[in-house]
Amino acid sequence: MKFLNSNCLSLVLLAVFAVSLAGQYLAGWVNHNNDQRQHGKPTIELLEYALEGDFAEAVFENWESEFLQMSAFVILTVFLFQKGSSESKRIDAEERVNRILPESRTDPTMPWPVRKGGWVLSVYKYSLSLSLLLLFLISFFLHGISGAAAYNGEQAEHGERAVSAAEYMMTSRFWFESLQNWQSEFLSIAVMVIFSIYLRQIGSPESKPVDTPHSETGSH
Repeated sequence: MKFLNSNCLSLVLLAVFAVSLAGQYLAGWVNHNNDQRQHGKPTIELLEYALEGDFAEAVFENWESEFLQMSAFVILTVFLFQKGSSESKRIDAEERVNRILPESRTDPTMPWPVRKGGWVLSVYKYSLSLSLLLLFLISFFLHGISGAAAYNGEQAEHGERAVSAAEYMMTSRFWFESLQNWQSEFLSIAVMVIFSIYLRQIGSPESKPVDTPHSETGSH
């Protein structure tokens, strides 16, 4: 129970993710077979749908935009500010996240990379943004590979030549799929930044306390 209580936020989010992904897979399979019937083509079994490019393409094009949004936001909040937003550092105060590490780093409660120092610490300082950028790049290229597979299936039906993943990633279709998700992700985070100046949610760390002035950053 202690473990569940200490990790319930991440566990619930992962559970909702798993249910949503399974629902997407099932709905996609039904939609795929409906489309097949409309065109007088054979349907496929549930497990066969995993080999269809359109499911993987839909998954990875969404993951791609999410990880791009998060990595960009983490990096941008290092340098840029929004007065009054709980999503921004204060403009007029020294932040704890910017403090210089002490020369002596032998405290056993410090993370291992901090105590180790050297290149390990240098990487650890940027590990959050680097990890998110890596996940974005992986999703970006998997979107291209799976999108090429789905595109080539359509090409075969029309007697057209297949394309490579690199060729597909140069098409307007690929960039239309990517940019339609990118724009929505950056809009949503911009809305969150601005709304957190004026609106409140009692009990949430993403909000300032209810009685805090609009002009004050919520994290302090």
